[in-house]
Amino acid sequence: MPIVNRIAEFHPEITAWRRDLHANPELMFDVHRTAGSVADKLRAFGCDEVVPGIGRTGVVGVIKGRKDAAGGRARVIGLRADMDALPIEEATGLPYKSNVPGKMHACGHDGHTAMLLGAAKYLAETRNFGGTAVVIFQPAEEGGGGGREMVNDGMMDRFGIEEVYGMHNYPGMPVGQFGMRPGPMMAAADYVEVEIEGKGAHAARPHMGIDPILVGAQMVNQLQSIVSRNIDPLEAGVVSICVFQAGTTNNVIPQTAKLAGTIRSLTDAVRDQLETRVKEICEGVAKLHGATARIRYHRGYPVTVNHAEQTAFAAQVASEIAGRDRVDDELPPMMGAEDFSYMLNARPGAFIFVGNGENSAGLHHPAYDFNDDVIPLGSSYWVRLVEKAMPA
Repeated sequence: MPIVNRIAEFHPEITAWRRDLHANPELMFDVHRTAGSVADKLRAFGCDEVVPGIGRTGVVGVIKGRKDAAGGRARVIGLRADMDALPIEEATGLPYKSNVPGKMHACGHDGHTAMLLGAAKYLAETRNFGGTAVVIFQPAEEGGGGGREMVNDGMMDRFGIEEVYGMHNYPGMPVGQFGMRPGPMMAAADYVEVEIEGKGAHAARPHMGIDPILVGAQMVNQLQSIVSRNIDPLEAGVVSICVFQAGTTNNVIPQTAKLAGTIRSLTDAVRDQLETRVKEICEGVAKLHGATARIRYHRGYPVTVNHAEQTAFAAQVASEIAGRDRVDDELPPMMGAEDFSYMLNARPGAFIFVGNGENSAGLHHPAYDFNDDVIPLGSSYWVRLVEKAMPA
């Protein structure tokens, strides 16, 4: 089964929704216009239930199949799209570019939302399945943990969700291709801030002070040894120090310095090991130089782990849409993070990628734009997943 014909008919309409979302980006949980538009459309489609305010500003729609489930008990499957944009100044120059200075859809969440809306319209119209489809529109994927908030708000139990699926566009992958893998798909993302306190002094009298810049430089060097010398070479880990702030003039050794960075991992064991070693090294290097280190270590999104059975099923569905030769079911994991991980920790499911085109700008780039040619593929994938998982 290739692209669903009715979805192809919707394509111009879904594209118009997507471009409206693109022109009106909203950040984090402050997605009131977007969520309102989503809820209005779901009601217009005739969803059986539309519930705003889940996880603060998320929206959930319930669509019940019109026939009894084949083989007995009706199932409930959740489909998730994210809605929020990024604090980036858009540089595309497109006719539908962002109307909001300093904000843009640079990660394709406008496309994700539009594709799931297209699928919801079709499913509510045809209801050719035997179960319940729950469409989940999530705020605050970009750092706010909206997925966690929706789970903590009782969404899975309230709507009886048994499995949950997510999808993200993939710049660099050709349009018409899908990718996924069982097991770790995306990394845990943790963050560290280190405040180093030394002893300020005149730059001409360094022996009278304790130089926090020297201490910080040693920390940065030693932190890079964690992945190369402490982590099993067959495992994955990233330690990136991205902030080093100290001093205000060229002839004073400052009193303090600040480091900050991100730590990424694909397993809980490596995640624990990285945290332990980061703290040990920062404390040890500071002590060695007579300085002190105040460490704030924050655990962010957990590892996004795809469940084997549901990932194999997602690959089958994608193959029916795109063809088996255009589905990579052993896509290498990546060290970016995704808060769909919280939903996968709560229920079995799978997170997959759909190609955004080989010439697409990268995610979080000011020249990025979601490729509207992807819409029929993504919406058809959602439709076929529901109909195949819950046949009437």
